[in-house]
Amino acid sequence: MSQQENIASQQQFAAAVNGGTLEAFDDLVTADCVDHDPAPGQGSGPGGFRDFYTGLRGAFPDLHIEPVHLLATEDEVAFAYTVSGTHTGTFLGHPATGKPVSVRGVQIGRFTGGKLAERWGSSDELGMLTQLGLA
Repeated sequence: MSQQENIASQQQFAAAVNGGTLEAFDDLVTADCVDHDPAPGQGSGPGGFRDFYTGLRGAFPDLHIEPVHLLATEDEVAFAYTVSGTHTGTFLGHPATGKPVSVRGVQIGRFTGGKLAERWGSSDELGMLTQLGLA
């Protein structure tokens, strides 16, 4: 796939997260996708991403990921982003605080056939917990 097709796939992934249309991951993530930095308990493939974001959107229903800077090659897309939302549901076993959060992160994805096949990434989890008053 081309650089532009991989960017479009990454943008569709973000739109699925932002819009809560997580079933789209079936078309955007390979069945054997490897997440090198999974969340605790996160499974593999599209289902793992769907379960993770279902839980995150349950805790932060207004969850929004905003890419800030993006670079791409023929098979990889890397981007810095800001993730924000309001904590109105249970998160990591903690009841809702009602507090807003906004943290930065970076992700690198390798694509095969227009689908995410490998992912490396990190978000500012400590910053998020600090903003929620949980750290």
